Amino acid sequence: MIFNTIYNRIIVKIISILFIVLFVYAAVSKILDYETFRVQLAQSPLLSAYAGIIAWCIPVIEIGISFLLMVPKFRTIALYAAFTLMVMFTAYIYIILNYSDFIPCSCGGVLEKLSWTQHLIFNLVFIMMAGVAVFFTVQINNKKTLLMLTTLAIIGIGVVALLFAFSEKEIKRNSAFIRRYPPNAAVEKASFDLGVNSYYIIGVFGDRIYLGNYTAPLYVKVLNTSLKNIADYQIQIQDTMLPFRRIEIEILPPYFFVADGTVPRVYRGNINDWKVQKLIANDIYFNSLVVMDTLQFGIRTESSETGENMIATINPFFQNPLHIARDLLEKQYDGIFDTDGQLLWNEKMESLIYVYFYRNHFLLINDSLQLDKEGRTIDTVTKPKLNIVSIESKGHTKLGAPPIFINKTAATSDKYLYINSERLGRYEAEEMLKQATMVDVYDLGKMEYQYSFYIYYYKKNKLKSFIVHDKQLYAIMDKYLVSYDLNR
Repeated sequence: MIFNTIYNRIIVKIISILFIVLFVYAAVSKILDYETFRVQLAQSPLLSAYAGIIAWCIPVIEIGISFLLMVPKFRTIALYAAFTLMVMFTAYIYIILNYSDFIPCSCGGVLEKLSWTQHLIFNLVFIMMAGVAVFFTVQINNKKTLLMLTTLAIIGIGVVALLFAFSEKEIKRNSAFIRRYPPNAAVEKASFDLGVNSYYIIGVFGDRIYLGNYTAPLYVKVLNTSLKNIADYQIQIQDTMLPFRRIEIEILPPYFFVADGTVPRVYRGNINDWKVQKLIANDIYFNSLVVMDTLQFGIRTESSETGENMIATINPFFQNPLHIARDLLEKQYDGIFDTDGQLLWNEKMESLIYVYFYRNHFLLINDSLQLDKEGRTIDTVTKPKLNIVSIESKGHTKLGAPPIFINKTAATSDKYLYINSERLGRYEAEEMLKQATMVDVYDLGKMEYQYSFYIYYYKKNKLKSFIVHDKQLYAIMDKYLVSYDLNR
């Protein structure tokens, strides 16, 4: 009995020391880089409204618990507090990983190097250690101790879940517009298990679907429109020593294009042999590229002076290959975050389309970079709700809170624009957000809203990206490619 008591005390002391090291290290890391920590908290959809308070409270609580753990008289209370805090951290990580569109970082130092899944496991281990230490410290009335730990866990999880529920309700609802849903507008047709969740759709041409892979950026998978695998190809590039960071593939048969605006390079090859030749190698940097024809590209680039977003075209065979339209994108705040969006090319309309992420606005731009038309989506947000903060210690700006996505992702085909929105309109049940995402359809000829349809989650996986070809919609949902028949 004496041996067990001594053994238990040693275990409790070791666990207490581990918690002291963890909390003191984490608190000091946060305080030393307080500005970054506060911004990271503000980016969280759970904590953005309380970032200023929580940024100080968390390190103070961690240090307070550490001091209490050093005093035997208060060690039991400190272990209960450590257990509750770790449960709250774990609930936060679980919600961020499974239910949030934003995955910010909220810790510093070595812990910041852990992936979120590793961080979840790390926290679970410390929760178990705290529970064991409490039992060894109390040693009597185990049922009461277990009830106390269970109650604290429920309270901790409940607080975090309520923060998330309230924040999601504000972000996902706008009762100022009403959607119309014709029956059977999108009917699921077939699916294909890609094996991994890193694929994206390059394009659909004829009866072929071309897929790229972010983790294997020179790898191309080809399926037919019945979602049967046809072939896999490896693109060969000689410039392997270049520091490629964001390779993406575009296709316009019989050609394909490999582009990375961070290098910058654009290569062109033929889909018959998947060999490339260098097409563009200059100082024209870009963060988005679409193929307009075999020799002309639309890009979104940044001003070298202000960093503001601009739309441009590149034709490598012109004497002046770069043509920039500096005033196409409407600056409302900084010209960077507020003009962020998605660039598309519509072959039928012979127009570039730019869809703003954070406002109900899209542009039709002709191939001479002149604005043809401006359109509004059915949402009513005309100005982005952005909290832009400057981190003086690192000399850059970033979003201080999660922005509200008005237009999350878009696709175009024929004379239509398809916009994926996760904003509920009037009369739409909140339960739908747990089952499906909404796609709104706009007629680009009339610049009018037409109708909407649901894309239901496939095996509980949400829509990541999609493309429309003729009357077919192809969607990436985690590791699955799913096709739908569209009934206009």
